[in-house]
Amino acid sequence: MTVNKAKAAVGFIIAGVLMVLLGTLLAFGGPLIIDDQIVKNTVISPKNELSYTMWKDIPVPFFMSVYFFHILNPQEILKGEKPMVEQRGPYVYRKRCQKDNITFHPNDTVSYREYRMYFFEPTMSVGNESDVVTIPNMLVLGASVMMENLPYALRLMISATFKTFNEGPFLTKTVGELMWGYDSGLVDFLNKYLPGMLPSSGKFGLFAEFNNSNTGLFTIFTGQDDIRNVHKVDSWNGLTELSYWKTPQCNMINGTAGQMWPPFMTKESTLPFYSPDACRSMELIYQRPGEMKGIPLYRYVAPKTLFANGTDYAPNEGFCPCRQSGLLNVSGCRHNSPVFISHPHFFNADPVLLDYVQGLHPSEDEHGLFIDIHPQTGVPLNVSIRLQLNLYMKSVSGITETGKISEVVMPMIWFEESGYIDGPILTTFHTNLVVLPAVMTYMQYGFIALGLATILIAALVHHRLKAALRRHLLTSTVIDNSRVCKTAVKGSHDTQEKHVTSNSSNSEK
Repeated sequence: MTVNKAKAAVGFIIAGVLMVLLGTLLAFGGPLIIDDQIVKNTVISPKNELSYTMWKDIPVPFFMSVYFFHILNPQEILKGEKPMVEQRGPYVYRKRCQKDNITFHPNDTVSYREYRMYFFEPTMSVGNESDVVTIPNMLVLGASVMMENLPYALRLMISATFKTFNEGPFLTKTVGELMWGYDSGLVDFLNKYLPGMLPSSGKFGLFAEFNNSNTGLFTIFTGQDDIRNVHKVDSWNGLTELSYWKTPQCNMINGTAGQMWPPFMTKESTLPFYSPDACRSMELIYQRPGEMKGIPLYRYVAPKTLFANGTDYAPNEGFCPCRQSGLLNVSGCRHNSPVFISHPHFFNADPVLLDYVQGLHPSEDEHGLFIDIHPQTGVPLNVSIRLQLNLYMKSVSGITETGKISEVVMPMIWFEESGYIDGPILTTFHTNLVVLPAVMTYMQYGFIALGLATILIAALVHHRLKAALRRHLLTSTVIDNSRVCKTAVKGSHDTQEKHVTSNSSNSEK
């Protein structure tokens, strides 16, 4: 019985060793298995049903919140006084994105056009599209700056044209008209006699060309040959570089299309992407780690150099002519209109810009842009892109509509495009990227701990059984020896008795 128990203890020791080996194998092989699954599911392919569907038809609700800078003192501005503005909004629109014309190519790239549509969300907005606001008239003030170097007589004719069509320096329109377009005799006149001068051939509005439009023909890498290239842009509208800017570096099309990034990011990784709306590539930098409903993330933000001028940051010299740092001159890709992009309320810009306009209050929490990325997969979990549209305006002689306007970069609107993963997608994400790895981790340490405990207990039991067996053998040996001795003594005694008896018999004879 003791021998059988000893054999069982040896069996448990072997089982414990196997459990430790299994736990160790999971510790080293588990992450490799997870990484391999991430690679397989990150590749852009119709075979990857979940990830392909997420890429093709973004299931995450995206919203565009628009804020207008309502001008409080338009008549005083014409006299040369400082503009006073009041922020109105947000006016929130649900943004729907859908990729179409998807074509896979033999060189492991895929081409597509992404269409976008906007739907007003009154319950999420502060106000309605029927609200009336006053902003600078881009048709008048923008055109005046564009034509300031024309002959004086021609400028007088331009001013007369503005008067003919009742176009003044400021617009007082509804939010809906300013966003999606309004009827203008001047716009109709320009489109008829100077086609191509305006970005839109129909109504003129700040976002008229955005709704029901696409962002151009993107060709990106699928990651099939190298997962490090997945989502990176190969070309845009057939171009591998731009022609808007002055240097090759500024004209580069870098990074992804701005929706997903390659997996396995580190804190040293950056977040490059190409934005057709900004007419350039941009790059965000790591700020801090974080967590969203149990899912680890890295937060990336815009560096202060993003919109710095060429004086403060030499690589940006190619984006000039520049003004103060914090302004990106996009006139080169906006029909030469004197339009500038910045962070809202001139956040991270030259403080002097705040001296020219009253009513601006920049802060990082409200006006800084960020993208929260799950570093292991490169999938954004929470996004907030915030940008401001500004118009450079000044007094132009011969164009009386400009009055005595002081030279100023005037904020018109700022908008935030935001979205975050939620609902079933978040649940799937949490299960696959948090729960399962955690279970695997617990299993590997559980197997190692249980194996070690089994080995220890079985070894102890085996040691005790061996000790008991030795005591048993020793006791058996002693008993056997005692029996042998007793037998020997008894035999000697019997011999002695026989000898005595024999002697007595001989005496009697």
